[in-house]
Amino acid sequence: MKTLPTERALIASLRERLQAQPENLSGRRGAVRLGIGDDCAILRIPRGHEVLLTTDMSLEIIHFRRDWHSPESVGHRCLARGLSDLAAMGARPLAAFLSLALPQELTVPQRGRPTWRDRFFAGLLALARQHAIPLAGGDTAQSPARSGMRADNTRSRNTHVGNIRPDSTGLVMADIVLVGSAPRQRAMLRATAKAGDRIYVTGHLGGAAAELAALAAHPRRFAKAIITSDVSPTRHPHLFPQPRLAVGQALRIRRLATAAIDLSDGLSTDLDHLCEESGLGAVIDAACLPMHPLLGALGAMPLAAMEERLQLALHGGEDYELLFTASPKTRLPRRIAGVPITCIGEMLSCKRGLPRMQLAGSGTRLIPLRSAGWEHYRRR
Repeated sequence: MKTLPTERALIASLRERLQAQPENLSGRRGAVRLGIGDDCAILRIPRGHEVLLTTDMSLEIIHFRRDWHSPESVGHRCLARGLSDLAAMGARPLAAFLSLALPQELTVPQRGRPTWRDRFFAGLLALARQHAIPLAGGDTAQSPARSGMRADNTRSRNTHVGNIRPDSTGLVMADIVLVGSAPRQRAMLRATAKAGDRIYVTGHLGGAAAELAALAAHPRRFAKAIITSDVSPTRHPHLFPQPRLAVGQALRIRRLATAAIDLSDGLSTDLDHLCEESGLGAVIDAACLPMHPLLGALGAMPLAAMEERLQLALHGGEDYELLFTASPKTRLPRRIAGVPITCIGEMLSCKRGLPRMQLAGSGTRLIPLRSAGWEHYRRR
């Protein structure tokens, strides 16, 4: 008869695992003075800095599927989503806190193989090591069974969810909280763009949506995409996105950006957020959008393929690149921290009767650009 792990045993196992990591992940040095073990963690905040907090929830069916995404990918994406928020504000990460609800069967070893939980932490901690971020605490819970429930009509961020076989297992929920810091009054904001500023993006667009489409069509092809050391955004932009922390900090330190936001919900939606907060409009040049290499595999007919690539680049979401504005007098390098930087448009004063965002296509014609990325509760 198998011995089922208790919550206390799970926490002890994780604590032991963290203590075996390098010191910058065990809480003995750096920002974490006291980590897992007490009611609260104790952090050291650098003098002259402000604290930045962000939280991001990952829900099974909505953000991932266990039959499509490896546990390593789920863990990596859970942390990457929060880190991307810190990157957009130019913050330096100090510590991470994770609340995790799991069905009991995901915590029990099967035939000597690592549990789903262990593989989840392998993905999360591999990214944490990459950016020297300690996991300083959190919470655990057993998710309730959902016998007889179906997800056939669930509105999901993974737009190709389809039918999910009913069973009695519970759903996975992971909520990550990230604490970061930035010098006082120096964090990059969404509300500080100016008319005439140029609009830039890091990396490439549409890759996450393209890989998700391929994952939906052939999920078994991605079953081996679990090696956390091979997390190139060119190879797996959806499964293993890379938060642009170094770029964000460089933009802040060198005072290159006037405003910034991360591209989590799609270029059209996130640009709309920045426009709204800054009280401005924007025009985007479709020909300048840096298309991800994975988009080249989509579409059989040239015109259809071109339109599909454009739609995924504009609205696909989950690229976790940075979108930022800069003065036209500022000379931007072609790369920052090894990441390509592309100018894609310009911020404009809002004019009555004109749409807030416009897209420049062929010739000089401007067409309205609608916010059509991801938004919870939106009717689709």
